[in-house]
Amino acid sequence: MTWRELLTAAGDKLKKSGIAEYEIDAWYLFSEAFGISRAEFFLCRDRESGISVSDVCRNENECEAASSLKTEKEASAQIKQLQEGQSQTDQSRETQFFRFRKMICLRSRRIPLQQITGHQEFMGLDFLVNEHVLCPRQDTEVLVETVLSELAEINVSRGTEASTAENKIWMQSGERALKPVERSARVVRILDMCAGSGCIGISLERLSATPVNVLAADISDGAIKVAESNAKRLSCEHYEIVKSNLFEQISGSFDVIVSNPPYIPSAVIETLEDEVRLHEPRIALDGEADGLTFYRKISEAAVDHLNLGGRIYYEIGYDQGRAVSDILSENGFIDIRVIRDLAGLDRVVAARLPG
Repeated sequence: MTWRELLTAAGDKLKKSGIAEYEIDAWYLFSEAFGISRAEFFLCRDRESGISVSDVCRNENECEAASSLKTEKEASAQIKQLQEGQSQTDQSRETQFFRFRKMICLRSRRIPLQQITGHQEFMGLDFLVNEHVLCPRQDTEVLVETVLSELAEINVSRGTEASTAENKIWMQSGERALKPVERSARVVRILDMCAGSGCIGISLERLSATPVNVLAADISDGAIKVAESNAKRLSCEHYEIVKSNLFEQISGSFDVIVSNPPYIPSAVIETLEDEVRLHEPRIALDGEADGLTFYRKISEAAVDHLNLGGRIYYEIGYDQGRAVSDILSENGFIDIRVIRDLAGLDRVVAARLPG
């Protein structure tokens, strides 16, 4: 069996399981398991892989076993075994193919690709993920980019001589790069509420040209462990996460509050794709009856935790711009704006306190 045939067979399996982007997902799992880049694949795709048809046929029995797993705990245990196996020194072709088979089986069960591989790129940084956190999404990059573009302006309003243009994300060869931060300037204090994997707060800490200190908060022990691991591996020196039910354990005041809270109406969750509905943490999704509960709670409490002139930034659902803007207005916020994503949909609401 050639490498091309092996990849095609995996894609066909995912297609039969109802995976919409089956070819893309098959490739990502293929590359993860065998450590083969696109360029290497194009060079060797018609060569023999050393894997027989009988080996592939065994995949069907394993997929049946995977689909019969009764609990998420059992599935998580299989994923953990795969990820631990990746770090072992035994990377023979047989071992790699065993991992690939397992990965395809788990993806066939509609377990998110990112949970199987254990990581997801966000803002050019590689974040660890698992079943305790939402997988970072490209839509959320709009939230981070909006905050980054305005941090220097916030510093200006607090008496420093920063330039908004200087705070844009530096680009090198078309990719985001970390800009050296001058820590002698005044530090902007940021609170990342409902932090999850930490992708928002950590990205702000790593990519801001303006000096920042980030305090993150989440109610989930599992999410906190993930965020702490991400902060450590990404060398965040000015980032801390605490366990808190919204503001219960939060003291002090901040210049910026940023949040991607649960905002999906409870009834809508049951209509979502299986990857989200069955395998991502409901606590991070469920915004209760109308999806606006956490915007109300955070906006009301934020008034007591923001400095005068402080800013708040929310990720929102595509149809929540007006409702969230009204909530902020009712709590005394001004200069309320709705920012759209690349698809032209409402994605971020930003506002500030007077002062």
